[in-house]
Amino acid sequence: MPNDQATFDLFTIGHSNHPIDHFVALLKGAGVTALADVRSQPFSRRSPWFSAGALGERLATEGIAYVPMGDALGGRPRDPALLRDGIPDYAAMAATPEFRAGIDRVIEGTRRFRVCLMCAEREPLACHRCLLVAPAFAERGLRVGHLLADGSIVAHATIEPRLLAASNDLFPDDPPRGRAMVSRRRGRAIKSS
Repeated sequence: MPNDQATFDLFTIGHSNHPIDHFVALLKGAGVTALADVRSQPFSRRSPWFSAGALGERLATEGIAYVPMGDALGGRPRDPALLRDGIPDYAAMAATPEFRAGIDRVIEGTRRFRVCLMCAEREPLACHRCLLVAPAFAERGLRVGHLLADGSIVAHATIEPRLLAASNDLFPDDPPRGRAMVSRRRGRAIKSS
């Protein structure tokens, strides 16, 4: 498991229920200088320090830029055409001009900042940042690392096989189709809970 931050072009992280000081320490430990918030709704009732305003203010005191990007890279689309049976259709979302522009904006940002994408879910495999966003960067040749709660970093390239295994090996030669199946299953589980 590579843990050298220089191995990666950008990171992802789930804020989960981390205390804010621990969360900031994780970002600083990876050398992050800009946080792109990819939550569709950037607030948290359980952990209000992760609501957009409070988080942006805290990160500013730490020298970390806060950039809301949920409109372009969020996992819950507002457009009903991007839903399939009420579940986000990640393949359709990835094909939108807004999503592609969001990916381009983050890539441009990596030229000036050490960027980390943030959503809520602790486990990368349970989040759209692994199922939708990180694959788009990987397809463009960027090396993505997922920051975990213990400070370790897991390469997206090592998660991808786990992701495809979760698709029951139905589509071993078609990673986008395998990711789509996993994301639909995840969406159904969330919808029924």
